[in-house]
Amino acid sequence: MSSDGRVTLRHSARAQCLAALDVFVIAGGLGSRIGPVLGDIPKLLAPISDRPYLAHLLDWLRRFGATRVVLGLGHQAQAVIDYLDLNKGVHKDLTVVTVTEPRPLGTAGAIRFARRQLRTDPVLIMNGDSFAEADLCEFVEHHQAVNAKATLLCAEVDDADRYGRVELDRNGRIRGFIEKDPHFHGSSLVSAGVYLFSAALLDEIAAGDASSLEHEVFACAPAGSLDAFARRFRFIDIGTPESLALAEYVISNNVGSRPA
Repeated sequence: MSSDGRVTLRHSARAQCLAALDVFVIAGGLGSRIGPVLGDIPKLLAPISDRPYLAHLLDWLRRFGATRVVLGLGHQAQAVIDYLDLNKGVHKDLTVVTVTEPRPLGTAGAIRFARRQLRTDPVLIMNGDSFAEADLCEFVEHHQAVNAKATLLCAEVDDADRYGRVELDRNGRIRGFIEKDPHFHGSSLVSAGVYLFSAALLDEIAAGDASSLEHEVFACAPAGSLDAFARRFRFIDIGTPESLALAEYVISNNVGSRPA
């Protein structure tokens, strides 16, 4: 990471580590936490520095070479689809596919619903309101080296009272998860809402009936079956008014102007 807070890509600003991977963005939630601020605007279109969050997110993924992004939509899906239709020429080198849930299916249910559109092994999965300033190329390289069913991008934070915590074993595999505890104060690893899933895990989710990744997939996984890529970096969840207020600073430091 550079002195001004931007992630420095190891090879170039146009690193291609996501070129062969599908990216799936889970964005079908109701957005109830941020609803009083955004009104009828879906979270993906939340205005940040005079551009929708989705525009920043697609630019960020392009910096790592992404060529195909699948958006899992639901509530207010048509507004996102209309935005993409009106801006077809902006990301000419990026294929954006949309799938729209008939009803809220949860984070695991969204993957099940979109499984046929996820064609690579692995797939980068991310919550639609998560933005992390981590180097996704290092994340991909780590996942390929450890040969895990899934690798979770984890951030070390100074005060984890607002988050569920992630516990690792001595090999860096995930031993377990601890629910959010407002009485806990201290540094800990937390999930940044960005994952790499093998095709095998995607197939397991598609064949099951889980609705929540966090509570029915991750929490039920055998100890050591999931890996973590743990680093210290900033991340935000624009799903809360407080985080949305910080989004302009964090995102502009990492995405900046539209890449060439």
